[in-house]
Amino acid sequence: MNNSRVKSNIAWTVAGILAVFWFMITAIPFLFMVINSFKGQFEMLQKGVFDLPDSWFPTNFIGVLENGFLSYFFNSVILLAICLTILLFITACASYPLSRMKFKLRGPTYALIVACMSIPIHVTLIPIFKMSTVIRTYDSIFALIGPYVAFAIPISCYILTTFMTSIPASLEESAEINGCGKFRTFFHIILPLSKPGLSTLAIYNGVAIWNEFAFANTLTQSRKAQTLPLAISAFKGEHSMNIPVIMSVLVLTVLPMIILFIILQEKLVRGLMAGAVKG
Repeated sequence: MNNSRVKSNIAWTVAGILAVFWFMITAIPFLFMVINSFKGQFEMLQKGVFDLPDSWFPTNFIGVLENGFLSYFFNSVILLAICLTILLFITACASYPLSRMKFKLRGPTYALIVACMSIPIHVTLIPIFKMSTVIRTYDSIFALIGPYVAFAIPISCYILTTFMTSIPASLEESAEINGCGKFRTFFHIILPLSKPGLSTLAIYNGVAIWNEFAFANTLTQSRKAQTLPLAISAFKGEHSMNIPVIMSVLVLTVLPMIILFIILQEKLVRGLMAGAVKG
């Protein structure tokens, strides 16, 4: 008994040390951004990067907000809402037959979807750029919806199919006995039970879409269509760079995702754990 307690205490101590170490690795870069976002352009060069600023007045943040930052922010919010709505609907509709129905092409179809995860994003930049110019969606947020949804579908289908497989078949059988068809069973039983998995996909893909740079840089040109990852270049000077201003842009960019994760972290953990054990 004593040996088991000693081993348990050692394990918890090691886990605590690793947790503190990981927290420091993730928190120090954000702390670096916040501290330097309040400094003046030359104050950062005259002091150490982790020295506290002379004034905590948010001059840089006010200047960023007054010079078009909200345009990038609203573009990202609108794009995120549209992409997640389309993505979650398509993924749910595709994952249901792959996980709950038996048909000849289920295996090859699922294998093909999973294989699409291996396609590098960057090899498609030129074809998608030409396609967007042909259909006249270039330099608009609509040019980004297709690539964002298409490249997120494979991993999303893989996760949600695994999750839906864990839902007890007895629930679906009971619904069929009571006269529910496939569509009604999907919308009234399977889909509500898949909310933890859908929440996980929303958070996972939401962060990826929010931070995506390659397609946003290739398919947009003007401020009216550009998203937050491109805001940094807009606040970079032509002959010099105001690092504190850029830090304030980065803080304003990552802050919504941090707040969203804090609010939804319980649902994320539930979604990751719910499909781990078959019920």
